[in-house]
Amino acid sequence: MNKTYQAKHELYLSILFASFAVNDEEIKSRLYDFSQIAFRHMKWLGSDILASGNNYNYDRNMMLYKRDSVFEIIEALVNEVKKIQAIYPDSILGERLKTDDTYLLEYLRQVLENKTNNKEVTAFNIKREWLDRNLAQDQIDALTMFLFEESYKEYELILVYAFMQARTKDATQFNVFQDLIDESHFHLKSFGNMMAKLGILALPRELHELTYVIKDLEKFVVDGIAEEEAAKVMCKELSDAIKDEELSKFFDFINYQESYHIELMKKLL
Repeated sequence: MNKTYQAKHELYLSILFASFAVNDEEIKSRLYDFSQIAFRHMKWLGSDILASGNNYNYDRNMMLYKRDSVFEIIEALVNEVKKIQAIYPDSILGERLKTDDTYLLEYLRQVLENKTNNKEVTAFNIKREWLDRNLAQDQIDALTMFLFEESYKEYELILVYAFMQARTKDATQFNVFQDLIDESHFHLKSFGNMMAKLGILALPRELHELTYVIKDLEKFVVDGIAEEEAAKVMCKELSDAIKDEELSKFFDFINYQESYHIELMKKLL
């Protein structure tokens, strides 16, 4: 079952980063929705594994390959979805996973059927230009560093909070973890799309088991609050450094959200 869980984790990332890479807003939105369905699949698979007395981890064995066109991305997804269907469990859950994937394949087929969808993909061109704005190099560098660091942090938090949520029987903890997972999904989506616009889209690094197997919840929360405080400082510095009103306001917005994350985490204490 852990093999199935790993394959679903990898498929979740493949769909998610395909949504970041594609420029067409309609396809991007639909792929992102399917990535969230895949994440729920991970949750359900994890619950089944724990209920059977076993465990799972966040090991993965995948790469984010540079693709030059939308159809290259979609065709790779089709192959990955077809491959995973053979290892789903023979159960009610397995049937749900298969039927969800069947509809995903149908949607991907529809995209491939329309040749006008086959646009150029610029998410990997490493141009590091922000739309039509002429941001100074030091601003681009600061933005690049922030996006790489924070996209990993949000990916890490999604998985860590999900790992702990699956193991708690405390309603307050469960609800706080869900809020933090939802918030981190939004942040990862925002940062991933920004990385794609800069042409620097890349997978966050893999998590080590010591990152998510939490033995001291209180220490984890205290450290997490300090991490959120550091993220607030980075957001404020970036907002002040970037001479673009739209970007500055966005990072102010993220900064204020991080403030509430700290309050949510204080509930855990």
